[in-house]
Amino acid sequence: MRRLVVTGVDGSCESMAAADWAAQESLRRDRPLRVVRAFEWLPRQEAVLADRDTLTRQAQDDLREVGEALRGRYPSLCVTTELLRGPKVQTLLDATGGAELLVLGSRGLGGFAGFLIGSVGLATLARTQCPVVLVRTVESTAVERTPELEVPDPVTSGLPQVVLGIDVRRSCDELIRFAFETAATRRAPLHAVHVRDLPPMNAFEPRPEGDAVPGPWAEATRLLTATLRPWRDKFPDVPVTEEVATGKPVRSLLNSASGAGLLVVGRRARRARLGARIGPVTHAVLHRTRCPVAIVPHS
Repeated sequence: MRRLVVTGVDGSCESMAAADWAAQESLRRDRPLRVVRAFEWLPRQEAVLADRDTLTRQAQDDLREVGEALRGRYPSLCVTTELLRGPKVQTLLDATGGAELLVLGSRGLGGFAGFLIGSVGLATLARTQCPVVLVRTVESTAVERTPELEVPDPVTSGLPQVVLGIDVRRSCDELIRFAFETAATRRAPLHAVHVRDLPPMNAFEPRPEGDAVPGPWAEATRLLTATLRPWRDKFPDVPVTEEVATGKPVRSLLNSASGAGLLVVGRRARRARLGARIGPVTHAVLHRTRCPVAIVPHS
């Protein structure tokens, strides 16, 4: 059975933009796209707006419109739509069983960079077992563009670089694999960033050129290069650059991801005492970046 790309929609502009992004990614990966809408009837909250049957029909109409728009824009893409009933978080989690990727939309934070993530999106993000991409939108959606405009080929069009935020002191093969595979399918370069906490005496020194200055810089650079070497061999057609940065991890990642097509960061796939979490660095990055962000669970 072929693995799917899944996107969740809810009738909003944000989810429409996410659906269009997911459609293009499905074509790059040669995967079918499954568009789902989680419908949960909450009488106390929704009865004042409309009855259950009316809201169900509206949800079905929204799904049909999204499916028709995507099929019209990407005629070679296999698109299925499905209305799923039940608690929204668990329904989305169930829909991603065996999926290759989940794509969700998010509204931009006013005139600032970053994502505004609701409770459903945040809970899903923290618990899903597959990578999740958050797509930011502010005003219009990609599927609402006029049909007369030329649609670029999402498979062959050149795309901006993929930026990978990596902590090489911990095992993260799933994260690295996703970044290389995504760069390969996009025919885009990959830029790997490792943020290293250097001793105070080195914290404000400029980065030395080459190996002229030994010490923490050289050690961190060697470690990053060694970690990526097997993946360079597996993906020889992906151009790779490496960066060892110092300072605040969030600021370093944001600086490196400026103008990127996708920022890839990790999430520990484990449950804390207070429940599943996405981690402070990833959470901060989501609230300050402008480009789409992929969050990859790893061991």
